[in-house]
Amino acid sequence: MLAWIDEKLEKHYRLVRVLKKTEKTEILHLRHISIEKDIVKRVQTGNAEVYDILRRISHPNIPKVYEVVTHGTDTIVLEEYINGITVSQELQSKLFSEKDTRSIVRSLCSALDAIHALGIIHRDIKPEHVIIGEDGIVKLIDYDTARLYKPYKTADTFITGTTGYAAPEQFGLTQSDERTDIFSLGILMNVMLTGVHPSQKLHSGKLSKVIEKCTQIDPNKRYAGAAALAKELK
Repeated sequence: MLAWIDEKLEKHYRLVRVLKKTEKTEILHLRHISIEKDIVKRVQTGNAEVYDILRRISHPNIPKVYEVVTHGTDTIVLEEYINGITVSQELQSKLFSEKDTRSIVRSLCSALDAIHALGIIHRDIKPEHVIIGEDGIVKLIDYDTARLYKPYKTADTFITGTTGYAAPEQFGLTQSDERTDIFSLGILMNVMLTGVHPSQKLHSGKLSKVIEKCTQIDPNKRYAGAAALAKELK
């Protein structure tokens, strides 16, 4: 039963706001009543194995997962609250410079390098899932659609991802792997620099060739991993 953790949270935390609510997921911003510590509570239906793995690691560009509780198909995740602004919110008022884009994406590459080493593929990198904290540290958030890479699989069990950012293989062609997240990073870079998808307008600056390589239809023609991409962005 998950009731005990809800009772514990209600006793010590108050609701600040609902961050997201769908049929399968509810994400809440909570604040401790006495010590004013903020956390995020995720209530979701589905496999919690990714969050179980993330709970065991600590990385500056990944929100810290404090607790994961499951019962049947229901899961509660308690994680670090990031006080900052998403790339999506920033794009509402301005575009990013090449310098800032390189810096942010290098941080994302560091996060991806860490999770890819654990077999985790994020599968939903987009402006809403990148937060620039008040301390300037970039975090890659929301692992609800992430999955573990399984060498024996030929395709993903569930088709998921945000249209426009998701790589072709996420739609049942082959299994998602590290290069799937590289594709999404390429789209993200172009949107940060131009405000639109590269199919509408490809960035014309120095990063154009990097974006083109990231977003190749054939995964074999993309950067092999996050470390290779980060090296290009120095």
